[in-house]
Amino acid sequence: MSKIPQTLQQKVGQFFFPAVFINNTEENIQETERLIREYNIGGLTFFHSRASAATNYEGNKKIVFNDDSYKQLKERIERFQKCAPTPLLISIDAEWGLAMRVEKTPQYPYAITLGALPESKSDLVYEVGKQIGQDLKSVGIQYNLSPLADINNNPDNPVIGYRSFGENKEKVSHFALEYLRGMSDVGVLGCLKHFPGHGNTNVDSHLGLPVLKETLDELLENELYPFIKGIEHNVDSIMIGHLAVPALNSGKDTSATLSKPIIQTLLREQLGYDGLVISDALNMHSVSKLYDVKGQLEWEAFNAGNDVLCFAENVPEGIQAILENASPERIEESFNRIWKCKEKAGILNQAIAGSGILDFEKTALLNEKIAQNSITKIIDNSNTETVFKAHKNNTLAKLSLYKGVDNDFFNTLNTELVSPEFAIEAGNTTISSVEKDLESYDTILISLFVPKAKPLNNFDIEEQVLALLGKLLKTKKCILYVFGNPYVLPIIPNAKQALGLIEVYQDFIEFQKNAGIQFLGNSDCKGELPVNIELQ
Repeated sequence: MSKIPQTLQQKVGQFFFPAVFINNTEENIQETERLIREYNIGGLTFFHSRASAATNYEGNKKIVFNDDSYKQLKERIERFQKCAPTPLLISIDAEWGLAMRVEKTPQYPYAITLGALPESKSDLVYEVGKQIGQDLKSVGIQYNLSPLADINNNPDNPVIGYRSFGENKEKVSHFALEYLRGMSDVGVLGCLKHFPGHGNTNVDSHLGLPVLKETLDELLENELYPFIKGIEHNVDSIMIGHLAVPALNSGKDTSATLSKPIIQTLLREQLGYDGLVISDALNMHSVSKLYDVKGQLEWEAFNAGNDVLCFAENVPEGIQAILENASPERIEESFNRIWKCKEKAGILNQAIAGSGILDFEKTALLNEKIAQNSITKIIDNSNTETVFKAHKNNTLAKLSLYKGVDNDFFNTLNTELVSPEFAIEAGNTTISSVEKDLESYDTILISLFVPKAKPLNNFDIEEQVLALLGKLLKTKKCILYVFGNPYVLPIIPNAKQALGLIEVYQDFIEFQKNAGIQFLGNSDCKGELPVNIELQ
């Protein structure tokens, strides 16, 4: 059993989880080792690289990919654990798997895709949590800063969207709990975020401070519901979001991360939560630019009620500020919560190196099941019959947007429907020639591979492509398969005029193949849209 830190300073060090980067310089690695040794920090939060972390990513800094990231991550964790006076709780944000941060690792569907599953298939969400947990353990990570409990009730939300299970509070709660149960069953801690609810915001909190206008009663009715359910089921931790709720904070626009009324009064006292509270990343611009004095942000976040200071950038100064200002009782409270989590993760009395291997085959089988149960029919006017008839009359063409014609969807269709194929890829100047080529066909089977998951700049779909899509939908018999975020559907001109409209959510091989199989067999789609969509 690890020796419990004795001094207040050693205990305060446990509250700090600075960011570390898989792809980093030796100099920076040694600096992290110094922080671990000298300040007895409690844990680390891993990112791929500086360019990919929170605010930096939003600033479009170039990410340099590295096929050895997985191996490097494992080595870094072992190296950091070796120099730790107290075993480190290693955390990462892996909402849809290690692939969110690490190349060449298994990727699972986004939460919005899981949200399209019928409630009766919640066992698949449990399996996602379980497999992600096993992947994390294989590298030595015991704490996943996931899943979101945010209810996605604002289509203009720039940062939540596809990361939420949807807009039905019961389903969001149920699926979040299943995901957490899957991780817990393999010994990985989870985290519900972003308290008190980041769904109904239209500002990205990496860059600015979103403000929620709801009253406490409105929040209790909707946003807070999944958190309340999580508290009832003893969730390991809750992450506080960088968002202001003036109604809970004497009318002030103070970030929840720095608000005693939101953490102490609402979460602790009114909702009765006594588990671990972790801040969202303290380098995010909505809070990081508030204080000039190093360590003050860390103190204010701790004072507001956070136990763990994620992505703390001023460790020595923050420790000092807490020692100078906090009561020994409050330090003990937070320390005990962290220690309890470390005990549950099993890192205090056994080997903490990574164990197990990545099982890509198992991931593919799970993704296959999710594809079979999530693909969603939005418009269906006997389109399979129409397409086979057009094929017989040589009036059928296929059009792929943002992926070449050699894709798994078309290849699956070509087992029965070989026809002329056209493609428009990003930055393509051949739009007018493709449009001309399509004139002689009356039926077009279109696959739209949405370039981005976030809604910024129309998901990176070019205006000319949207214009062509709108024209084809108006003048031809079009069947449109959309591989991407369903929030793209309202921006497609004349989408209502499609003969068939199918939402597929992901462009994984398993989803493309199942979309092709579904079309050829004209089989039922079991998925349901997890969010409300208004078609043009």
